[in-house]
Amino acid sequence: MYATPLRRVAAIHDLSGFGRVSLTAAIPILNNMGIQTCPLPTAVLSTQTGGMTGFTFHDLTGEMNPILDHWQKLQLAFDCVYSGFLGNLEQVGIAARCIRDFLKPDGFALVDPVLADNGVLLPTQTMDMVRAMRRLVSLAHIVTPNLTEAALLLDEPYRQDIGPDDLRRQLVRLADMGPRRVVITSAPAYQDGYCASVAYDRDENRFWMVRSRWIDAFYPGTGDVFASVLVGALLQGDSLPVAVERAVRFVTHGIRVTQTQHTVNTEGILLEQVLSTLGDRDDLGQYTEF
Repeated sequence: MYATPLRRVAAIHDLSGFGRVSLTAAIPILNNMGIQTCPLPTAVLSTQTGGMTGFTFHDLTGEMNPILDHWQKLQLAFDCVYSGFLGNLEQVGIAARCIRDFLKPDGFALVDPVLADNGVLLPTQTMDMVRAMRRLVSLAHIVTPNLTEAALLLDEPYRQDIGPDDLRRQLVRLADMGPRRVVITSAPAYQDGYCASVAYDRDENRFWMVRSRWIDAFYPGTGDVFASVLVGALLQGDSLPVAVERAVRFVTHGIRVTQTQHTVNTEGILLEQVLSTLGDRDDLGQYTEF
């Protein structure tokens, strides 16, 4: 068995050559947090896809099981398996294999079900993928859907104006699918000018909300950045609400810094200008129970 001086994550995601999304975001974030990132790439793209045309897409499904076979020969094991963008039903099964066969007994699997946003499926996703994702979610310890993905996983209508009681019910229903912990992003904050991420811990039966000011801007990859910081914070020993707060804070700070540079939004958040703030723990504890 290889010695593991640091925490080690198997990151199942696509790799984009241009744009700070997916593995291009996860690797520098996790490495900066002192965590070794071992990519299990699902595809290689020339660029991220949001607002882009003419990009190349190379499916790596055929390489994924051989990579896992080699890892098995090396007796690798991971503190976390982090699953993001999956391009087809076979890749869902491969991600499930990685969770079952490579996760340490005290590790956790985080599934970010990259399926939809703003009430609609992504162009690469189908209802068959939604149904398959439900099975993968059942193997997860923590799941991080946005509000649209939560509704799809639960086979409920998407409601941007969902009330707090129904939002808590969604969190509980998602936990009933298997994960101990659930985080829903892009949720209502029930306060003008704010948006929120909400979290639930089934074992503690507690709910938390982290509010942030609404910023009228769109940058691809913010969900990937959020999930990556969340993984890193949990591996560093943070509680669930603190980990969510750190992820929200980092994404918000990244957007604000990027806006000052007047870059094209398709480049994503300027991670290289804000990575140094990942260790900032000043004034943590602004989350609330709800």
